[in-house]
Amino acid sequence: AASRRRVLQNSSRRHQQTLLNQLREVTGTTDIQLLQQALQVSNGDLAEAVAFLTEKNAKVPQQDEATYYQTAQIGNDRYISVGSQADTNVIDLTGDDKDDLQRAIALSLEESNRAFRETGITDEEQAISRVLEASIAETKASLKRTHPEVWSDSPNPHDRKRQDSCPVGLKNVGNTCWFSAVIQSLFNLLEFQRLVLHYSPPARVQDLPRNQKEHRNLPFMQELRNLFSLMVGSRRKYVDPSKAVEILKDAFKSSESQQQDVSEFTHKLLDWLEDAFQMKAEEDREGEKPKNPMVELFYGRFLAVGVLEGKKFENTETFGQYPLQVNGFKDLHECLEAAMVEGEIESLHSAENSAKSGQEHWFTELPPVLTFELSRFEFNQALGRPEKIHNKLEFPPMLYMDRYMDRNRDITRIKREEIRRLKEHLTVLQQRLERYLSYGSGPKRFPLADVLQYAMEFASSKPVCTSPVEAIDTSAPPGESKFCTTTPSSRLPVHKPFTQSRVPPDLPMHPAPRHITEEELRVLEGCLHRWRSEVENDTRDLQGSIARIHRTIELMYSDKMMMQVPYRLHAVLVHEGQASAGHYWAYIYDPHHCCWMKYNDISVTKSSWEELVRDSFGGYRNASAYCLMYINDKKPFLIEEEFDKETGQVLNGLDKLPPDLKEYVREDNELFQRELQEWDAAQARKAQQEKLALSPALWTTRVSASTHTGSAPYMEQPSPPNDSKHLQEDTERAISRAAAEQDEKSPEMLLSALKVEYTRLLRLAQEDTPPHSDHRLQHVIVYFIQNRAPKKILERTLLTQFADRNLGFDERYGRNIMNVARAKLDLIKPDEVNMEEYEMWHQDYRNFRETTVFLMIGLELFQKKSYVEALMYLIYSYQYNKELLAKGPYRGHDEELIAHYRRDCLLKLNEHAAALFETGEEPEVTGGLSVMNELVVPCIPLLLVDELEEKDVVAVEDMRNRWCSYLGQEMEPNLQEKLTDFLPKLLDCSTEIKSFAEPPKLPSYSTLELCERFGNVMASVTLGRTPADGR
Repeated sequence: AASRRRVLQNSSRRHQQTLLNQLREVTGTTDIQLLQQALQVSNGDLAEAVAFLTEKNAKVPQQDEATYYQTAQIGNDRYISVGSQADTNVIDLTGDDKDDLQRAIALSLEESNRAFRETGITDEEQAISRVLEASIAETKASLKRTHPEVWSDSPNPHDRKRQDSCPVGLKNVGNTCWFSAVIQSLFNLLEFQRLVLHYSPPARVQDLPRNQKEHRNLPFMQELRNLFSLMVGSRRKYVDPSKAVEILKDAFKSSESQQQDVSEFTHKLLDWLEDAFQMKAEEDREGEKPKNPMVELFYGRFLAVGVLEGKKFENTETFGQYPLQVNGFKDLHECLEAAMVEGEIESLHSAENSAKSGQEHWFTELPPVLTFELSRFEFNQALGRPEKIHNKLEFPPMLYMDRYMDRNRDITRIKREEIRRLKEHLTVLQQRLERYLSYGSGPKRFPLADVLQYAMEFASSKPVCTSPVEAIDTSAPPGESKFCTTTPSSRLPVHKPFTQSRVPPDLPMHPAPRHITEEELRVLEGCLHRWRSEVENDTRDLQGSIARIHRTIELMYSDKMMMQVPYRLHAVLVHEGQASAGHYWAYIYDPHHCCWMKYNDISVTKSSWEELVRDSFGGYRNASAYCLMYINDKKPFLIEEEFDKETGQVLNGLDKLPPDLKEYVREDNELFQRELQEWDAAQARKAQQEKLALSPALWTTRVSASTHTGSAPYMEQPSPPNDSKHLQEDTERAISRAAAEQDEKSPEMLLSALKVEYTRLLRLAQEDTPPHSDHRLQHVIVYFIQNRAPKKILERTLLTQFADRNLGFDERYGRNIMNVARAKLDLIKPDEVNMEEYEMWHQDYRNFRETTVFLMIGLELFQKKSYVEALMYLIYSYQYNKELLAKGPYRGHDEELIAHYRRDCLLKLNEHAAALFETGEEPEVTGGLSVMNELVVPCIPLLLVDELEEKDVVAVEDMRNRWCSYLGQEMEPNLQEKLTDFLPKLLDCSTEIKSFAEPPKLPSYSTLELCERFGNVMASVTLGRTPADGR
């Protein structure tokens, strides 16, 4: 009981200190008593406490630096003597109050609404429920999500089948991308993975948990084990974490939706895991101080050494995730240096009794897994909301922590002093160099070497004897002037700048001195040459010295003695978006394949360091690293695979799992296998039914004369009679020409007619036509020829055309030709023509015509500015066309053209929706967001799926930036609520295609009508290439 009370007391102190630190960051107030008063008045409500302090700060002047350090006095909870009981507490390190830095804040600070209750369950824990219920960022605690966005599974289970040993993704069950990012980062720490998989609850609580923490933690741990086991051995491409999420929801009900960032969620998750493993550790080591594997894995210690008004103090503190400020720093080491040193520290290692105050942090024990929180948010007091810091911050793949270790304190202090001295010298050199590079006393400055060069050029110019004004003969026509070197009566040729290739030689290009002697010029040139050489030498010397100092500073810690504590970058958690909305994903290093992997919800893809840098360093778009996870490179057990003790082989898949989880995964895999089999059986039945439903006259291998019905649907369509009439006329002309060349009873008449028709179609296929005259639409044979269909396919298609019994010309020729053609079809043996291949070619042509109709209608509607109606036609025309082009370059239409109008249609819809939103009127705002949610947002993954199409990616960024720009503007609360509800959907970076609207129903067109309408609409657009290009 005493142990539980201590845990409760420790939790209370941690929570109280966290609230104080958060308040200090949000408001900039450093008076600890004032902060405590604000918490007491607000009953732990951070929003009310911020309001209280903001009002106070309007009346109370800013506290000076000494006020901050009064927290180090004896008896204060923050500074505890070495070896005291409280040194085991985990201290939140976000309270850093240097006045010269803008303090970044965690996004959820403004939203937090937690108060500690004496029941033993803190509001920190209740906030977990809000994490799980919130879809994504809200800017006010009262804003609630009504339509959480969730993934919809593809109906085809083969799309959800895991490929070989590809890592398993996590389904987003309601904008829980932060959950996926953190869990994947921890799961890929194989030591952590083993700890979770092999966790077993204490025997004493298996039947009946004693308290609410046990009632919460044990079921959660079991579901986390289940989730990890599926991530190890599932045959699915991604798995559903809903059960683990639901347990957390059910454990702590909340009426409010709150934003929780990655760092805060990781804090909470590790706290829960620590509690779960602590229960097990206490049971396993009764009578001894238990070792908690979570603490040993993620927690370290540092020594705080300080001076307050000349009096030294020293204490030890425990830390988990180490917070670092981003604003004002260019790389991770600069952030760490600033975090490790606060205030004036000369007196810390000075023999003089100085009154200056300051403190240093020195790591005494680093955890195997070292996590840095990058504070990329600052509170905008004017707007009353947090804003994201997009500054670039570099971090290395290998981080050496030696300079921050307590055992290297003396060496580091010497090196820091040397760096300080070098930087002072560097500043002086840079100022001197700047005087050379920006010379002059006026507003415009120029390099001194160039100034001297210009002076030398002026002095060396050919002298003129008159002023530039007097040199112009105003009585002469434009272009005629006189100079001292010419007689007044001579006339210079007129210079024509756009037609004349060079300037007349007598016309001076620059101003020149009017009077200068040879002696003056010689002395002046000598001086200017010498001065310019001296300036150039001085500039080079300064630049060389600056480069050497930079290099010296870079190599200051590169000696072997200061490279003994290597930490390798394991995971980078990335946030894209603004302060109140965004999307998370993770880059995780795979040491066994030596590559970076990108974990974006259900999508897991191979990546690169270059892509990680682009998305994580910041300063590019709205994406930047939010959390960095480094692992001790000298502790390979963290990422080592597990080996079979008997065989020595690496354990893979189900072999890594304990018996209970192995059975759990087997059952899920069997369930998925049955789903695959049922799908395959259903598709086979569907294919058989479709095959039976096909016209016997069209697809049977043996066609009898009595049952022939003629050509394919696009060759003879009952609904548009003009189509078959057009085809009949073509056939009649071919037969008439053949009859003129052959005896009307000649058996070769059919062959002659076929040759005539084929020659005509071949000529059409070979013509180089403009986009609006696509001969492929006129006849299937043209399409087949351009795509190199087999000869047998062409022959059978032509025979089918001439076997049409509906041909209405002179019976002397028609009946004779028709009977011969049918007889020829009957004589074709099954092994001579592959009917499946024949069907496939004709199906491709039907798909081509269907795609053409989609494109035609889409372009027509686009030109009428009916963008809502046009979008689906353009979307489906692009998708169907892409499938056609995958089989050959002439199977479909110009992909760039369709992509252009698809993209332009989305941009115009986005512009229209944004304009409606800006009106602020309820019906217009609702309509605009409806357009975005129902039309634009579902199409964004289609634009992002092909990252090579840079124009599509830029268009998506433009659309997102348009809506993100509203975050910094004043608006009504209801508009703010709608905006924060909508933005997470827009900023979702996944390329997974969600459920989509059914394609529009297409009307039936005859060939003539289709060719005419398609030609008209294509004549009004610009095509990158014609269909005949390259044929």
